[in-house]
Amino acid sequence: MSHPVIRPARADEYDEVGRVWMESWVSTGLGEASDFLLANLRARIRREIEDGWSLFVADDRGTIAAMLALHLPKHYLDMLFVAPAYQGRSLGRQLLAFTRTQMRDEMYLRCVRENEKAWRWYEREGFVFEKEEIEPSNGFMMKYYRWKRQRSNG
Repeated sequence: MSHPVIRPARADEYDEVGRVWMESWVSTGLGEASDFLLANLRARIRREIEDGWSLFVADDRGTIAAMLALHLPKHYLDMLFVAPAYQGRSLGRQLLAFTRTQMRDEMYLRCVRENEKAWRWYEREGFVFEKEEIEPSNGFMMKYYRWKRQRSNG
């Protein structure tokens, strides 16, 4: 099986990226699919890109398998969502490795506290818990994590 190619998202793919985002979010059990949610996510993609997102997709021969949104100046991994059909295939790890080529020394992220599968995965990948805060825009308790490259004493 070939690995999906990670590349910048094209503007004509934003609606499909929104669908992948919604399906992955719904797969966490923390939300339900709806036309309203899909419209909001699609609008948010465009808004976030205007505000500095670098949006990438994992392209599996024309099918968007995952989305990755980075805010490079802030060293912020904002969104990493893998489509349900591609979960469990190490695609998240591939996206995280790509992210570490973009933000080599340090990055932070937030994760919904109830999404235990995600934050436990980030902990296994070397992210260190820093704090919890409520996100006012959606009411979710967010766990904040930071990753720093380990310096060798050489």
